[in-house]
Amino acid sequence: MIKVENITKSFGDLQVLKGIDLEVKKGEIVSIVGPSGAGKTTLLMIMGTLEKGDTGKIYIDNNELSELNDKRLSDFRNKNIGFVFQFHQLLPEFTALENVMIPALIGKVKHGVAQEKALELLNMMGLSERIEHKPAELSGGEKQRVAVARALINNPSVVFADEPSGSLDSDNKEDLHQLFFDLRKKLNQTFVIVTHDEHLASITDRTIHMIDGEITNGI
Repeated sequence: MIKVENITKSFGDLQVLKGIDLEVKKGEIVSIVGPSGAGKTTLLMIMGTLEKGDTGKIYIDNNELSELNDKRLSDFRNKNIGFVFQFHQLLPEFTALENVMIPALIGKVKHGVAQEKALELLNMMGLSERIEHKPAELSGGEKQRVAVARALINNPSVVFADEPSGSLDSDNKEDLHQLFFDLRKKLNQTFVIVTHDEHLASITDRTIHMIDGEITNGI
């Protein structure tokens, strides 16, 4: 479902990724762990097409992404890839409902259809009473659930998450981690998660360890 071949990336004289090969199956929940500076987030950003590698190829659902021009790549990203970041990245001037709808509206989904889907997802997240609240009125855990709903609005092939529970307290961490597995059960959703959280890494289907820009096991 996802295949990465010989991805390298350097910033100046520093080689951050040194020929990464990786495959992820549909419906798999995979964690990527390693010390700071190992290249985890850089790999995630390249897999998610937010950055470009210096060499290598990325396939998602048999689409070879380096063959796409910028517009087609942007369209592909919108329709096929969801993102969850450590600090939710919600737009403060919009409500929870509006934040979730934004990727669908960008993808030219009709407003009514986007709203219905967003309401369904927010209900699934246990946030049906919070849809008109803006981010400043939500708890940290609620903000991350809104961010997960936003990531799912276009029925993506994969959700890439970068330290998704890193800013949460213990109870909210547990809730968010369980949410990933609930979504896999309900939607057969695929997740690739960069994390320093040892418990989350221990319960994922597979843990990929990175050190100094290389995968040391878990391929």
